[in-house]
Amino acid sequence: MVTTKKQSAGSALVRSRRGAIALTMTVFTVAFCQPPLTAYGQSEDDYYRLISVATTQAQTDSRSKNWKPAPSGLALEISGMDLLDDHRLAVAIRKGEIWILDGVYNDPPQNVTYRKFATALHEPLGLLKHDDALYTVQRSELTRIKDIDGDEIADEYLTVAKGWGVTGHYHEYAYGPKLDADGNMWLTLNIGLGLKGDELKRAVHEPTLNLRQGRWRGWGMKVTPDGTLVPVCAGMRSPSGIGSNAAGDMFYTDQQGNWVATNSLHHMRDGVFFHHEEALASMNEPGSTIRGVTSVPNGVPLPDALKQFTQLRPPAVWFPYKKMGQSATDILLDASDGSFGPFTGQLFVGEFTQAGINRVFLEKVHGEYQGACFPFRSGFASAVLRMVQGTDGSMFVGLTNRGWSSLGTASYGLQRLVWTGEMPFEIKEMRALADGFELTFTKPVDVGSATNAASWSMNSYTYLYHQTYGSDEIQKKDLTIRKFFVSDDGLKVRLHVEGLRELFVHELHALGLLSRDGESLLHSAAYYTLNRIP
Repeated sequence: MVTTKKQSAGSALVRSRRGAIALTMTVFTVAFCQPPLTAYGQSEDDYYRLISVATTQAQTDSRSKNWKPAPSGLALEISGMDLLDDHRLAVAIRKGEIWILDGVYNDPPQNVTYRKFATALHEPLGLLKHDDALYTVQRSELTRIKDIDGDEIADEYLTVAKGWGVTGHYHEYAYGPKLDADGNMWLTLNIGLGLKGDELKRAVHEPTLNLRQGRWRGWGMKVTPDGTLVPVCAGMRSPSGIGSNAAGDMFYTDQQGNWVATNSLHHMRDGVFFHHEEALASMNEPGSTIRGVTSVPNGVPLPDALKQFTQLRPPAVWFPYKKMGQSATDILLDASDGSFGPFTGQLFVGEFTQAGINRVFLEKVHGEYQGACFPFRSGFASAVLRMVQGTDGSMFVGLTNRGWSSLGTASYGLQRLVWTGEMPFEIKEMRALADGFELTFTKPVDVGSATNAASWSMNSYTYLYHQTYGSDEIQKKDLTIRKFFVSDDGLKVRLHVEGLRELFVHELHALGLLSRDGESLLHSAAYYTLNRIP
């Protein structure tokens, strides 16, 4: 196995190794190279334009002649971000400070101002504006920070919640918070690295020993409005992204590594276990929602592991390695009601190593979330770690590669993604059917190309659930698409597919598909994680 590279401020670990997913689930994928290729003659920039608000790239951008640099010595390594109003943005940086940026909506950016709001924080990896204060998760606590006297400088730092272990492992990141509909604040805790061999086994299975993970490491937690820290679910490795869907359910992203086949998106709820065995070190703590795990399967396909390990739950979505990124980060719900394009209600997921953003469509089948991921936008100036939607529907994107590997021309900064108003030809939604999939498009399709078998290809595969770093795609199988049905308006295509397999990724490629106007798809691949067949 190839050695790994540590990931950025608060995003866990960046990997540059084989393209695979670790747990056994079958995915149906659409043909697609990584970094994502777009249709001939089209550019993602035609539809979603990048504006450099504060990056070293802006200094050489001819469109940004009025760009105002950040104060001397300020490395804007953004690790947390939230809106204050329709012209100001609060950002946390890895150095342990919070800054207020004004004028961030200007296009081109001009006269952006910077004001230091808070200092002396310990690696804040999230930021939330709530109840006239800012909240951030530091290494050891959730902190409320407030300006009392109105001078736009923090006067009050209050501990809202604490109680998880911090042993000194470099990998012990803590992320959040994100707010749910009931007023709870959610945070996630990285697994610490350092235990090896027999120490690792003893840490998990002999909780009375001191050789163990820190308390609640690898767990998802929520803090109630009265400040109570509640453990919810476990088995996380590098859970650097947290967010909710339109229904208000909370999700997190994980990154490939030991026990984690590839990057993934998970639905957080009580008593659920996801991947990483070492999180069981806190199984016997008071308040634990997981009990009685006596053995963990190792080296078996994910569908088999799920049968053997009753608390284990599959991801809602797998991101096939390299095809759909290498290090998943933040989660953002498109709540723009159309001002950011045709994807309202879907999720955007940040990508660290490849400096991009992917898109996710979710549905719930027989009580389990599942869905498809699609390429969305590449070409950011650095690693994408944080995202927030502006009051005008545009997307602010916080960047930092923390000195680790990522594509791009800068090491950190702030960019803004704006929909141009032009409609891209894309697969908008991919739904599972009993006998295949139904695709919804942003534009009507050409019936001739849509009913031509040569326009389509599909295969499926799953992953190994094992202690080893990552997983190759296993049990791969090419699938036959027998029938094609196009709706009268041309916006839907139903594919009759032979050989659907539960808990497999189904990869779809639509390289030959055209719109009625003769356009190719901007992105012709889709990857559906089929946990349940309807």
